[in-house]
Amino acid sequence: MIVFDLQCSEQGHRFEGWFGSSDDFANQQKRGLVCCPHCGSADINKAPMAPAVPRKGNSQAVEVAPTSAVAANGALPPEAAKMMQALAKMQAEALKQSRWVGDSFADESRAMHYGEKDAAPIHGAASVDEAKALIDEGIEIAPLPFPVAPPDKQH
Repeated sequence: MIVFDLQCSEQGHRFEGWFGSSDDFANQQKRGLVCCPHCGSADINKAPMAPAVPRKGNSQAVEVAPTSAVAANGALPPEAAKMMQALAKMQAEALKQSRWVGDSFADESRAMHYGEKDAAPIHGAASVDEAKALIDEGIEIAPLPFPVAPPDKQH
């Protein structure tokens, strides 16, 4: 998995996107599947990210200013943008009624499915293999349409 800082060109909203690879991001962006969770715009670009390289003791920090780039696929049609906005609002409302379980999503889902815990709406993170295993066991799960940051990582 790879995490990109993304930014919509229309309103400058920044958010994270998780992808299987750089090619996976490029493919989804080309097909118009990467959209801003705030406004629904598909005019998304990678935002500048600071590399995770430790500084030498004698070096100074350098700040990187965000830049904007021209999107290759243009803006969504107004109807599609409106639909994406509605979908983002629906997800936000659903998450208010759901409990974040983080990386224990698969374990929590199994416990509820097998009656070891009371059923309740939850959301969290699962690997592709974990998700496939849950589906194979007959446990109903669904991916969220927009990325979700863990509560302790939101700002």
